[in-house]
Amino acid sequence: MKKALSKIAFSIAIGLLFSIQLFAQSGGYTAYKFLNLTNSARVAALGANFLTIHDNDLSLALANPSLISTKMHNTLSLNFVDNFAGTHYGFASYGFNLQKFGSFAGTMQYSNYGKSDQTTETGEIIGQFNAGEYAFNLGWGRMLDSVFSIGANVKAIYSGLDIYNSFGMAVDVAGSYVPNETFCASLLFRNIGMQLTSYTSADTEPLPFEIQAGISKKLAHVPFRYSLLLQHLEKWDLGYTDPNAPVDPFTGEAATQSGMENFADNAMSHIVIGGEFIPAKFLSIRLGYNYLRRKEMKVESVPGMVGFSWGLGINVSKFSFSYSRSAYHEVGSPNYISVSTNLGDWSKN
Repeated sequence: MKKALSKIAFSIAIGLLFSIQLFAQSGGYTAYKFLNLTNSARVAALGANFLTIHDNDLSLALANPSLISTKMHNTLSLNFVDNFAGTHYGFASYGFNLQKFGSFAGTMQYSNYGKSDQTTETGEIIGQFNAGEYAFNLGWGRMLDSVFSIGANVKAIYSGLDIYNSFGMAVDVAGSYVPNETFCASLLFRNIGMQLTSYTSADTEPLPFEIQAGISKKLAHVPFRYSLLLQHLEKWDLGYTDPNAPVDPFTGEAATQSGMENFADNAMSHIVIGGEFIPAKFLSIRLGYNYLRRKEMKVESVPGMVGFSWGLGINVSKFSFSYSRSAYHEVGSPNYISVSTNLGDWSKN
């Protein structure tokens, strides 16, 4: 039965993969961008929207279903993000095992954009409208053998923006190599799918498809784990035309990078680095750096800490708490809060 499930999940994923166009999908050219929002404080602290750490943390399973394990059974994870301009979003996940079918993680995801003014073309306010997006994710994972694991998510998506709404479906597929408790390497294909209905009568839009990979390693003699993540592997050049770029005074053309500078810039744009210092079993101190985020979001005159992130993890009694901040812009940084517990522990004497 487990082998049959794995074949079905990957057959669906491959079918959807070949039904979409794998062109450069960046900026505002895709629907349902909220699917790539960072879903936990631990992930945010390490600088990205996914991790490759195999330590039975349910909050990591949404972005990397190959991490779903039997030890997540009866675990509940709640995650809340206080985002910009009064908006917020969150995730509620529950892990469970079905003996004949494998290990699962169900997640309800929402993004609340609050109320906005509805105006005429001249700016006259005539009312207000609400906007929000939701996704239900069912993840499944299993170990193929002693070192390889696989997993998949199936996502039902709804987006409502005033009188406009859209439905969609997507699948994530992932695989991990876990030779021991200190090392993990993963490859992920995210948001393989399509809009089932569009916002208007126009053509449907593509989803924010992305290929990601990464490794994590816990050092043998130092209480430290490093993480090296690769994002947007489906596209090499992540640059864009900056209208404010400096202009050559002699030619009047925008200044360009040399070949080596351009190569280095593109290479670094794909890399996210992070680290966890674990001085005690109950405490983790986390740091991360996202080069692409800093390049795109910083203000040249006041770069500040844009692109950097930090956070703390604390285990107290039956609870695990995480808090982090990730600097996206000088105007402020979102607050990430995560709480998890194993409900089975509460029934033990």
